[in-house]
Amino acid sequence: MKNISRLFANNRAWAEEMTRQDPDFFRRLARQQSPQYLWIGCSDSRVPANQIVGLPPGEMFVHRNVANVVVHSDLNCLSTIQYAIEVLRVGHIVVCGHYGCGGVLAALRNERSGLIDNWLRHVQDVGRKNRAELDQLETQPRRHDRLCELNVLEQVLNVSQTTIVREAWLKGHALAVHGWIYNLDDGLLRDLGLSVASERELETALYPKPR
Repeated sequence: MKNISRLFANNRAWAEEMTRQDPDFFRRLARQQSPQYLWIGCSDSRVPANQIVGLPPGEMFVHRNVANVVVHSDLNCLSTIQYAIEVLRVGHIVVCGHYGCGGVLAALRNERSGLIDNWLRHVQDVGRKNRAELDQLETQPRRHDRLCELNVLEQVLNVSQTTIVREAWLKGHALAVHGWIYNLDDGLLRDLGLSVASERELETALYPKPR
């Protein structure tokens, strides 16, 4: 119980410090939340959404799961997306993965861990879809890094194809979906170069013209 008690002590110290810095902070925060961003990230404890982008509580709505997967049968994730768009009126959805993701590595290695294997099948599907590219990489660490990136790109497209996002675009809601990745080694984010803000951009991303 000592470790649990430490969390309450930390909470009191944090609340006191926030109040010292801004006496109205909690009263203002309690009245409403008005974030501009929805963050869809990995459950990994080393990737705290608000902290790595330097935003205080109330500035980012967050959904996290193992390996930052978005599938159209996950009502938890879809409900979060719908609430963020239709109630909070966010303007940006960030799908953020991270290098060194254990879920992605398990999918790459085809490891067996139990119930979670069913969830990670979605990441394995991304790997199979991009097998030719991954097979060209010489080492497992490089394949692991690239699959972390490819998984983010796939989830950006999955978010963009939801009926919720497409309905928002149809109604004229200014909304963009972005793909980022976080590096645990240096604490820096990297933009993977895929942002989708309209049906036309989604079509281009899904069916790129041959070079």
